[in-house]
Amino acid sequence: MSLKGKILIVDDEPINLDFFDVMLSRLGFQVDMAEDGEEALEMIQQDRPDLIILDNIMPKMTGWELTKILKKSKAYEQYRDIPIVMFSAMDAVKDKIEGFELGIEDYITKPFNFSEVLARIRAVLRNKELAHQVINRERRIALIESLNKSLLYFTDHLKRPMDDLIVAAQSLNSADQAAVDKLRDLVLKEGGQVLATLEGLREEIHSLKSEGDRLRSTEVSLEDLEEKFQKHFNSMTH
Repeated sequence: MSLKGKILIVDDEPINLDFFDVMLSRLGFQVDMAEDGEEALEMIQQDRPDLIILDNIMPKMTGWELTKILKKSKAYEQYRDIPIVMFSAMDAVKDKIEGFELGIEDYITKPFNFSEVLARIRAVLRNKELAHQVINRERRIALIESLNKSLLYFTDHLKRPMDDLIVAAQSLNSADQAAVDKLRDLVLKEGGQVLATLEGLREEIHSLKSEGDRLRSTEVSLEDLEEKFQKHFNSMTH
């Protein structure tokens, strides 16, 4: 996700929409706007935003109701990870707690200071990127574990036929043609199974390696990520 991502502003007050549109657009963000929760829900499905800034009191569908749909409804679970910053004129602790329990990332009380809002946007986007990096690392760990299981499976299944061949060879009487034929058949049978297992393991290793390389290419260190955010937002505020 680009740091200069797409932000959806949802507020029934045109002056707030215009303000955020001007300020965030100047900073390089793509800004979409909606005047109520119903319109916002349609826009989210049409063009997924990177962040939602949402007023909690609106006509038709409130911010609370939209948040419940996005964070709790199974029908919209593909949008559950979109971070939400909620605005409210209500400063009561219970309202803030309700918002956080619904799954919002931050809660800002009106009237607000734009510098504070920008700092919170920065924090939310940084946390989202950090979460993405953690998920990538977990996937890579899962790939390694899958490969280890495949290697263990292979070694376990290779040992048994090899043991059988060794025992058969040690007890073989070369003058006994029937025993020679039996050993040959055993070699062909077990050897074919070993080769098939090796081929399957080779394909799986290549597949896991390709996926691991893809995940690694999207990773950055936590230090690099913080430096990236710091430089970006410093450039915004100067």
